[in-house]
Amino acid sequence: MKVIQPNCRTQFTASDIDFIVSVFASEASSSNCLVKLFSDPDSLDAILDHELLFRALLEYNSCLQVSPHFYFYVLVRHVLRRSGIEDRMVADYVAEMLAEFASTERLRRPLPNDERPLDYLFEMLAALHKADDSTQFLIRAHVGNHSLFVSGIFPDYIRFRAQFRGAPKMEYYESMGSASFRVAGDHRLAQRYELAPIFDTLSHHFHNVRLALNDMTDRLISLGDRNYSLEALLSQNGVNPTDSEHESGAATG
Repeated sequence: MKVIQPNCRTQFTASDIDFIVSVFASEASSSNCLVKLFSDPDSLDAILDHELLFRALLEYNSCLQVSPHFYFYVLVRHVLRRSGIEDRMVADYVAEMLAEFASTERLRRPLPNDERPLDYLFEMLAALHKADDSTQFLIRAHVGNHSLFVSGIFPDYIRFRAQFRGAPKMEYYESMGSASFRVAGDHRLAQRYELAPIFDTLSHHFHNVRLALNDMTDRLISLGDRNYSLEALLSQNGVNPTDSEHESGAATG
């Protein structure tokens, strides 16, 4: 069973560490001291929260040689803290979800070994009727993730489709996402995977998390073409999706 976990911080690459060192260390001796701090999780968390690192990601003039895990974690952590959400595990989970959804296959196929794509929320909800208990948990979690991803990263796409094509409005995605995280959080598997507290926060604060991701896309990512994929957004900001262990592909809205 493939369940998104809050493990961005365990997947940082050597290039990510090099970038951190380049931001904070000006001398070789300082670099050595800084590298030693990486073995202490609390010290690493403090470094990742530092405003200087956040600004460096935004203002770097050349191509960033960092992984999507690192890139999304620093940005998501920053905007969530601005929204009053201090739980690092929530930031880690949301960042990992964005890194996972950089792959179209992960976005469209939430169920392992299932070749049928699930592009729309009504298809996901219909799939619940034929799913066993464990698969229902996967689908519920995916509906929450999908709702947060689309409403957080592509809000203008939702508004456009709602205005001109009669598609569901933003309130629908917020309601569906919040309810799905609540149901998934009550499932026994949420306890097994230690996701219940994260899903509880995402359920109760879905609106604020969505606005935080809107802030991230508005301030940090120039969307340009509304049909841009998440891979394109990464590439536009100099982040190489192949630095992740996940395959990249063209994302959908």
